[in-house]
Amino acid sequence: MTAQPFSLHANCPRHVAIIMDGNGRWATQRGRPRKLGHLQGAEAARKIVRVASEVGLSYLTLFAFSSENWRRPGSEVSELMSLLQRYLGGEHRQELEELGIRLRVIGQRERLPESTLRQIERIEDETAHHKGLSVVIAISYGGRVEIATAARRLAQKVQDGELDPGEINETLLERYLETNAIPDPDLLIRTGGEKRISNFLLWQLAYAEMVFSDCLWPDFDRDAFLAALEEYQMRERRYGALVSTG
Repeated sequence: MTAQPFSLHANCPRHVAIIMDGNGRWATQRGRPRKLGHLQGAEAARKIVRVASEVGLSYLTLFAFSSENWRRPGSEVSELMSLLQRYLGGEHRQELEELGIRLRVIGQRERLPESTLRQIERIEDETAHHKGLSVVIAISYGGRVEIATAARRLAQKVQDGELDPGEINETLLERYLETNAIPDPDLLIRTGGEKRISNFLLWQLAYAEMVFSDCLWPDFDRDAFLAALEEYQMRERRYGALVSTG
């Protein structure tokens, strides 16, 4: 079946963030191991990255592994790290090159296995010159930790006499977040039927539109993604102002 063309008109998101939820439930519903759900979830992510590139998005942020996910069984964590390394290599690496995608990872890198960290740093360096879609993968990431870390760095500068407390404002704090130089998401999509943001981009999502899908992530396809973009396009973002009366 030939994919239908899609056009982003003036009211289009520049940056879409996705909480990819439902891999484990997808596998459980089929009586299969959770590992299979994660494998299918990685394939879904690959397809959505391609669609995002095709429709002309500038940024796509994927919540792959939260700071709380370290509490999962060690075997599952190891499988997820191995899957990530495979995703960043082989044919997927060639696809990043083909589409001109720039990859960036945010999160607590110091908690990652050394082999995973080396692979991340290598792919970031290799794609740094790309001019296409920027894909940001949140791994070992938590919004509260990110904000607390930024606050701690600012406090250190005050203590060292390099910064006056009165100079601290939203713009300055944003410079110390991991997403520095990345525009805030216009749209958040969460799959899996849950309606919460789960400590994801707490600062950055302040004015984002949100679309919650009952679709489990491995089943989230091109049509579902385009439907979310179309729903966004029908909304009027007001940022606290009154609705325009024309």
